[in-house]
Amino acid sequence: MDRLLRALDPLYRAVARWPLTVVVLALALAAGAGVYARHLGIDSDLANLLPPDFESVQALERLRQTVGSEAEVAVAIRSTDPPASIRFAETLIPKAMALRGDDGTPYFDRFEFRRDTRFMERNALYFATTVELDTLTRNLHQLALRQRLKQNPFYFDLDPATPARIAEGRQALRENYDRIVGRTLLFSPDSTVLVVRFFPTSAGSVRRIDRLYGDLDSLLAAMQPQTYAPGMQAISAGRLLLTSVELHAITDDVARSFGSGIALVLAIVVVYFGIHGYRVRARRRFDLRALGVEMLRAPVLAVVIAVPLLMSLAWTAGLTERVFGELNLMTSTLGLVLFGMGIDFGIHYFSRYAEERERGLDPQAATLATLQSTGASIVTTGLTTAMAFFLFLFADFRGFSEFGFIAGTGILFALAAMLLVLPALVVLFEKLRLLNLGPSTHAEGLADDGPVVPARIPRAGLWLTVWTVVVLVALALLPKVRFEYDMDKLEPDYPEYQARSQVLRQAFSNYGLRNPAYFVADTPEEIPAIAAELQRRQREEGRASTIGVVETLQGRFPQTLAEQQHKLALLDTLRRVLADLYLNTDQDSDLVRLRTAASTVSPVPLDSVPTDIRRTFTAKDGSLGRFLVVYPRPDLTLSDGQVSMRFQEDVGTVKAGGKTYYAGSTSLIAADMMRLMREEAPIMVVLALVLVVLFKYLSLQSWKWSGVSLVPLLAGIVATFGVMVLFGWRLNFYNLVVLPALLGIGDDAGIHLTHRYLEDGPGSMPHVRRTTGEAVLVSGLTTLVGFGGQILSFHPGLRSIGELAGVGIGLTVLAALTFLPALVQVLEDRQIARLRLPVSWRREDRDAAEAAAAMALSGKTDPPTPNEAS
Repeated sequence: MDRLLRALDPLYRAVARWPLTVVVLALALAAGAGVYARHLGIDSDLANLLPPDFESVQALERLRQTVGSEAEVAVAIRSTDPPASIRFAETLIPKAMALRGDDGTPYFDRFEFRRDTRFMERNALYFATTVELDTLTRNLHQLALRQRLKQNPFYFDLDPATPARIAEGRQALRENYDRIVGRTLLFSPDSTVLVVRFFPTSAGSVRRIDRLYGDLDSLLAAMQPQTYAPGMQAISAGRLLLTSVELHAITDDVARSFGSGIALVLAIVVVYFGIHGYRVRARRRFDLRALGVEMLRAPVLAVVIAVPLLMSLAWTAGLTERVFGELNLMTSTLGLVLFGMGIDFGIHYFSRYAEERERGLDPQAATLATLQSTGASIVTTGLTTAMAFFLFLFADFRGFSEFGFIAGTGILFALAAMLLVLPALVVLFEKLRLLNLGPSTHAEGLADDGPVVPARIPRAGLWLTVWTVVVLVALALLPKVRFEYDMDKLEPDYPEYQARSQVLRQAFSNYGLRNPAYFVADTPEEIPAIAAELQRRQREEGRASTIGVVETLQGRFPQTLAEQQHKLALLDTLRRVLADLYLNTDQDSDLVRLRTAASTVSPVPLDSVPTDIRRTFTAKDGSLGRFLVVYPRPDLTLSDGQVSMRFQEDVGTVKAGGKTYYAGSTSLIAADMMRLMREEAPIMVVLALVLVVLFKYLSLQSWKWSGVSLVPLLAGIVATFGVMVLFGWRLNFYNLVVLPALLGIGDDAGIHLTHRYLEDGPGSMPHVRRTTGEAVLVSGLTTLVGFGGQILSFHPGLRSIGELAGVGIGLTVLAALTFLPALVQVLEDRQIARLRLPVSWRREDRDAAEAAAAMALSGKTDPPTPNEAS
């Protein structure tokens, strides 16, 4: 590390000598990067957060190419005149299908509007699966038996659950029938809302989604729904809209927090340096002139601090656009975070530079002295933080790896800006007399003799005891830290989307079947084997299985003559049960519909099946039966991450017919993401901790002092977990990224204080805490604002990042300003007591005493000789 810092010395001298050249070159680079940064957008596709070679990613891509997008666009037509709604829909469909994007490709490849239910009412049970027919036959046998027993006057049903089971069986029968037959039109029960569904050719980018909805809304307005019926409304909605609404909301939220966050960060820095400068110049008395000087200097300070950081952000954004093209949901908020973190380097630099100027050094000499002293700790903390972020590059989860690359690169750029551009700007502004950080006249004539009584850290033992107790309690609570699997709790409400979706919900009814996964095969002949394997798993696991319904064209529509004869035989058995004397007199509407639905007595040719029914299993190329749909159990919700991962385990991979098949679904993508994050986050934390310790040793060249400087970081993080347990907070999909990041960020405070203490020598900790400690406090506040800006986010997931980072940074800084100084003071007291050094000494004895204490703290027990002291 020393060799690296010495190698930077010529660069430091060049900055102090040619400040204007440095500033001009930096501005030119920022302008060039800004050209690319203009095109930086946000990618909403969750599949892009996983490596492209993941089976679930490849399966989802194949699904999209074969079947199309999972998300749909829906148009809700609201009117009290149902025939008018139908006319509007029939006019809308060809116009909507003709809409095209900027690239000339159609927005939609299929639609769903009218179904031929008459055909399905006559043949519904011919399209039921063998499992459904067997279940239905058993239920009807039980119903017939119950009806027969009820005719016996001595029969008493002693099982109180029987009526509930019968009702449940009837409900399941009704739902299966309705799902097979469907509805002619997607009308709400009161016929005031009619829905038409369009399926996009692809999900596309956010820009394409915005253009799609823009063109569709323009079409709806141009059709003037009121001319079809008074008060008619046509409202576009659908799952695809959620993607656009979510990203725009996040983008607006980030933009607001970025602007206000930067203003707050700069205000903190300007106020700090203003108070610091006034305190130095006024020397404990009110000085109106000094106050005026500091107030006039405030805008200049804001420019000096902000310009280099904004340059580094431009460099980072430009490189990100070149490398990734777009941000993702986890990296979209990094702008303010990098600003809040990067400004730390400037705070430490400017604070030390002001000290050197106050001591009488000219701007160039003060620049060089600052870079050669505080610059060492700045470089160490900057490299440590950047390397901690770069460790994320080894993660398979691209939410981690891209976050690590952008954050690590941004820290290095901020480090370069604060060690090159900021010093150049300060020297340049001092030459132009926009800044004047020279020594105050009040400082002249101060005596430097008389006895020197070393100051002490007050109540060091008490602070040491308090922090020891806090850490022990937090360690005891550590096993109670939990992970939040319920993704619904991490997603915000979008009023615009909810208002539109509320209209759709009046017409939609999916009978509990949602979030399906798909298997795509090369030929239709492969599908039955996949279905058989899934159904085998479902039977063996019983209620533990997450598999609900397995849908295939082959299962619903018999292909071969043998399958057709088998299906007809099952229907014949079912008709005989329905003809039972005790059921035949039952005119229950469900039984009446079943008798009609079971009336098929000969094979149904595929070409006689209505097109809208065949479309369910038709690929984009027109081929039939090449894919399988598997639904999770209706009583389960995949928004629960644990359920989602269980569903992924049950259906993610299937081996059948000597081949391996992978399921495609955004739900399975989310399960893979959550599993990856749980597995990789602890590894990233351990690696980051090892890296922090290594860089500390390289900087301090002492394992002992590396351990001392590590105390605030470890105490702060352990205490953070304790706070999480006390407040009921949980780790989750979003804030997991904070843990490895905290190791790099939280290390800054300890290394700066320890480095300055070793530079100034024993007895200097009170002075170090008062000077460097102030910079540590202010830099901690700015970093807290950078992450903490997300606390005000409308998005619960992003807000959890700000909450966890805010507590972690705050406790780490608190530990650095209390725990570390107390620990150093106790170590000093013990060593000095062993050597029986005087409580006070004259200035001529000071060097010898400090040398004695230094040697004692380094492990030597014998007092130094006069030669060693000198």
